[in-house]
Amino acid sequence: MKVNFYDVVDVISGGTPRTDVGEFWNGEIPWLSVVDFAKSVKYVYDTEKHITELGLKNSNTKLLNIDDIIISARGTVGAIAMLKIPMAFNQSCFGLRAKREFMNQDYLFYFLKYYMENLKKKTQGSVFSTINLETFRMIDFELPDTNTQIKISKILSCLDSKIENNNKINAELESMAKTLYDYWFLQFEFPNEEGKPYKSSGGKMVWNEELKREIPEGWNLNHAYEIADIKTGKEDANHSTENGKYPFFTCSNDILRCDDHKFEGNVILIAGNGDFNVKHYNGKFNAYQRTYVIKPYDEKYIGLFHICCQQTVEQFKKGSNGSIVKFITLSDIQNIKMLNCKNDNLLITFNKSLEQIDRLKKENEELSSLRNFLLPLLMNGQVTFKEQKYE
Repeated sequence: MKVNFYDVVDVISGGTPRTDVGEFWNGEIPWLSVVDFAKSVKYVYDTEKHITELGLKNSNTKLLNIDDIIISARGTVGAIAMLKIPMAFNQSCFGLRAKREFMNQDYLFYFLKYYMENLKKKTQGSVFSTINLETFRMIDFELPDTNTQIKISKILSCLDSKIENNNKINAELESMAKTLYDYWFLQFEFPNEEGKPYKSSGGKMVWNEELKREIPEGWNLNHAYEIADIKTGKEDANHSTENGKYPFFTCSNDILRCDDHKFEGNVILIAGNGDFNVKHYNGKFNAYQRTYVIKPYDEKYIGLFHICCQQTVEQFKKGSNGSIVKFITLSDIQNIKMLNCKNDNLLITFNKSLEQIDRLKKENEELSSLRNFLLPLLMNGQVTFKEQKYE
């Protein structure tokens, strides 16, 4: 049936408690802004900022329920997520709640994903400046029956659930790798020949003048320029194409596509500005001019060097004197320090972790591609469902 958005959805406005009243902030109520869900697959689980009951009662913000939808209206316009717990939200977002007698909440989420993608295509990919109450009032659409809504939602939700589960596994793998790096390469408590912690079991240590500390005997300190080929990308941001054959790495966390490749191999990529993200890739690709491409001469060090770069970049972000760093220079990259352990068993551990993370990321790319392919087909009725008959 043909419906107007307001016929089947309640639209809820948000607000912000006064920031100069301390009693309104740092409470138990999560308070959403777009930074909390701009990169969400489907769900948002927590927020950077929290407010108190007093802040909730003395402002225009509202408390959304579990499974309500949040959509950004300004800034990163059109970002969408569902809530895993009750949350309040600011005035740059709208809360959306399906009227359950007409519409399934999961279906509303996927309808909005489909609608926003279409809206972006109509504006040639440019970012439209704002969503307001009138925007929702202008949405008229065909709403399928409830059973069809549920079937569509289940297919798409299954794909998103798998993507989110893979992301959780990767977060755990990355956390474990960082813990091992700290234990083995900062505290030097890696397993010795007897499987016991090296340093605390009396392993021999020698003084390193550059680090101003002792390191295990037989280890040595290398700089990135000594053990890796370091280049920068040459392309500008307009080099990307929507359905390009090769990955195109920029300073964004998102990986774009392009039609040609200038690099090939098992590499680490570091964004020279923005959030200074560190990525790993093995294959053919291209890179933006502010992206550093680091290829170790010996591939067995790729896992260790990857986490070493992550740890070093975290230090870059803080700045040597606590000031904000706006960009990373080639010299910064060349002088990244890595302890060469010459212990293949330790190196294999980091490589296996990195390989598993890459495998799950690749699987997520395929799942996302399938979901994005199915979404318009399901929403515009090109894919239909047969009634199952049982004898």
